[in-house]
Amino acid sequence: MSVYYTLCFLAAAAMLIAFINSKIGKMQTTIAITAGSMILSLLILFFGQNEWFNLKQVATETMTSINFEDFLLKGILGFLLFAGGLGIKLPNLKDQKWEITVLALGATLFSTFFIGFSLYAICQLIGINLDLVYCLLFGSLISPTDPIAVLAIVKKLSAPKRIATQIEGESLFNDGFGLVIFVTLFTIAFGHETPTVGSVSLLFAQEALGGIIYGFLLGLLFHYLISATNDHSMELLLTIGVPTAGYVFADIIHVSGPLAMVVSGIMIGNWTRFVGFSKESEEHLDHFWELVDEFLNGVLFLLIGLSMLLFKFHAEDWILMAIAIPLVLLARYLSIFTSYIGFKCYRSYNPWSVRILTWGGLRGGLALAMALSIPPGVLVIPDKQIDVRELIMVMTYSVVVFSILIQGSTITSLIDRAKKAEKE
Repeated sequence: MSVYYTLCFLAAAAMLIAFINSKIGKMQTTIAITAGSMILSLLILFFGQNEWFNLKQVATETMTSINFEDFLLKGILGFLLFAGGLGIKLPNLKDQKWEITVLALGATLFSTFFIGFSLYAICQLIGINLDLVYCLLFGSLISPTDPIAVLAIVKKLSAPKRIATQIEGESLFNDGFGLVIFVTLFTIAFGHETPTVGSVSLLFAQEALGGIIYGFLLGLLFHYLISATNDHSMELLLTIGVPTAGYVFADIIHVSGPLAMVVSGIMIGNWTRFVGFSKESEEHLDHFWELVDEFLNGVLFLLIGLSMLLFKFHAEDWILMAIAIPLVLLARYLSIFTSYIGFKCYRSYNPWSVRILTWGGLRGGLALAMALSIPPGVLVIPDKQIDVRELIMVMTYSVVVFSILIQGSTITSLIDRAKKAEKE
């Protein structure tokens, strides 16, 4: 079966789960799809072990045929981030610019090193010989909050304005910085050249700053193209050109496509929306991109749940999975708490801000895609053929599933309390 056929069936399955949930479960759609796909994976594994149906091999081969890393990082990520940028209100972003900068840069760096050194100490204590550079590599890919998961779950709960802006803005902008840390550590772990301060600075300037500049120029280009026509359909069609050709060209010139999509999305959502679009297009812009966002999110979160079929769980995997979840949560809390010590010197905040930002720092497919890019074969436990990739993959998967299913489904009560405190 071709990849296209596979994606068509997966899309149909995601829509079916979403429809059943709308009639019975009433859960948030992305949470329902992830839970439904995980239940389906468990059923396939159960039937396979009892030899009732020969589904495990077929399902595993189907999942293997989809390159999850390319599908997300070089495919739908541009659409999802552009749609997220369209919904960001620029005045709110300006009001929280310093908070977002500190959270996206400082908190991510703090979390990376806290997780890395803590995980290394724990592994030495329990007898798993996982080198420090691999522990830091896991810290770098799991520390940035995932904009797709955050925007899909937290944004729709209508949190107080400052909290919502901080968590959305942080998740949209910390990818570029997190990617620089990940690529640097990846080069140290698997490359042949030792990175220097100059090479890391150049990489940051090229990826992060280059992505922001390119996103501004891309947004400017499409602003004038959209302003040059009064055709309703053409105006909406032109917006598709940003996350398609615009995103691919960012990869060709080696700048951050995710940052470019966010910047161009913010420009079109806050500038072109009011001066470039016709009245009819302005009314349909959000509905059009909300539909695209819902469809692609459905497929992505279904794939996250079905990714369970790709793993072979060993005892050591279960131990590290149990360690990873509280460790990542603790790192998230400490990074937010220390950031707010400085924030509170200049203005007052909702008393629930730290708790919501900690619990709402969701991880998703982006972390899984980075974990999948780690090459196999670097053995940690040779007698069981357990390599670095397996350990990092299962830890990442446990944190992603926990954040989507548990954190995503329980954050509503925290936001309700924050709303009540805001009124008081």
